[in-house]
Amino acid sequence: MNKRMLIMLGIALVLFGGIFGYKAFVNNIIQDVFDNMGPETVTITASTVRAQQWVPQLEVVGTFKAVQGADLSLEIDGLIRDVSFENGQLVESGQRLLSLDTDVVQAELEQFEASLRLAEMELARQQKLFAQRSISEAVRDRAVIEVDQARAAVAAREAVIAQKVLRAPFSGRLGIREVNPGQFLPRGTPVVSLQSLDPIFFEFTVPQRQLRRISVGAELYARSDAVPEKNFTGTINAVESQVNESTRSVRMQATFDNPDQWLQPGMFAHADIDLGEPETHLVVPRTAIRASTYGDSVFLIDEAEDGEGLQVTQRFVQTGMSRGDLITIVDGVEDGDQVASSGLLKLQNGSPVRIDEDPSVQPDENPNPRPQNN
Repeated sequence: MNKRMLIMLGIALVLFGGIFGYKAFVNNIIQDVFDNMGPETVTITASTVRAQQWVPQLEVVGTFKAVQGADLSLEIDGLIRDVSFENGQLVESGQRLLSLDTDVVQAELEQFEASLRLAEMELARQQKLFAQRSISEAVRDRAVIEVDQARAAVAAREAVIAQKVLRAPFSGRLGIREVNPGQFLPRGTPVVSLQSLDPIFFEFTVPQRQLRRISVGAELYARSDAVPEKNFTGTINAVESQVNESTRSVRMQATFDNPDQWLQPGMFAHADIDLGEPETHLVVPRTAIRASTYGDSVFLIDEAEDGEGLQVTQRFVQTGMSRGDLITIVDGVEDGDQVASSGLLKLQNGSPVRIDEDPSVQPDENPNPRPQNN
């Protein structure tokens, strides 16, 4: 019995020893493979740090407002006889828009016109009698006054008829009408909105510390989410004469040409104002910056230490203002340095890299990526 157990124990030891030996052999082969493999080469795009002239700008937000705008109404009651405009129609100053019923006033006008003709005929007779010295001057003067009173009565009825007609006070675009023919219209009831759209105002505020850098006549460049494909250029035409005590800001107004009427009153927009002379900045694409809790950094591209291929070196930098697809670097790089501009997630300090020269994969480097006006 003891002999059999010893034989079985020996077989087990040989079996387990073979298994462990084989695993050790395989592990040594795998380790040798990894030891002979170098770090993975990362494919990136590259951009060159370069100096550019940038005009200092202040970004503001504001609202477009009509140069002239009003909710049109009548100052007299009446029944609407006809509406002479369409919703959204362009109208000229003085154009007829709406009329109230004038039958009663028109009849009264004809009555007073008849009274005027009678008074004028009576005055003519009195003038002849006065010339013949058949009547006194007082009688003649009374006839003159009666004519004046009749004329005033006619003018008053003509004024009432004119008040029953709504006309455009200025040229512009109408909104959506609020009334219909046959409706009784109380005085002061809004009929339709009229807005003058070309040119159009843009109102905004700037901090008081920037007031001395902005003057009437300065240009600004506006963009709106409502018209993302357009870029608009305007000119500052007015500056408020006092600073707001609550916000310590100053209200300003600019004028924009709006021939195509892309801009509408009430539309929100961003705008950039040029502030002074151009300044030189070192710029790189935004995509070249790796942001972290420790600070912003870039990956400089240099020759590998063994002289074969390229590698990157991570360097922390101080960034400044950004514009479009570019960002300025205040400290950390020099003009002409080459940095990685894409593929940063796979990079570490000392990673070997290969530059993809395909222009279709290069990141945008436009400081003003907004379409120009047609």
